[in-house]
Amino acid sequence: MEQTVEAALQDLLAELAENPIIIAYKAIEDQAKNHPKLLEIAEAIKHEQKQAVKFAHYGKPIAEREAIKKADVLMKEFEEHPLVVTYRQRLIEANDLLQYVTNLVEKEVNIQLALKFENALNLQDKEN
Repeated sequence: MEQTVEAALQDLLAELAENPIIIAYKAIEDQAKNHPKLLEIAEAIKHEQKQAVKFAHYGKPIAEREAIKKADVLMKEFEEHPLVVTYRQRLIEANDLLQYVTNLVEKEVNIQLALKFENALNLQDKEN
């Protein structure tokens, strides 16, 4: 039975990998992860956040606030980048698809378990 479940899982994963929603998500994910400008902004955000921590440690509240402001501006630029916006949309779509498939599988498993339980009860009743 475990082999049957494993085979069914592999089939499901293969079908999901060929789904246009998943393909679109993976494509935009690769673009976003490797986009030079986004990588540059991410590094700048990390730098400003580290600066803010350093300034806070050395008791420089004005410099800390400035670093936080710079990080916030960079974060906004990152979040509003068209590639990031598209990535988030595709992520939501892929997540919705996976939730739908998960719910279908869960319902089917529950139905099969209920049927097996009913059959076991029926057999037990017939034996008595």
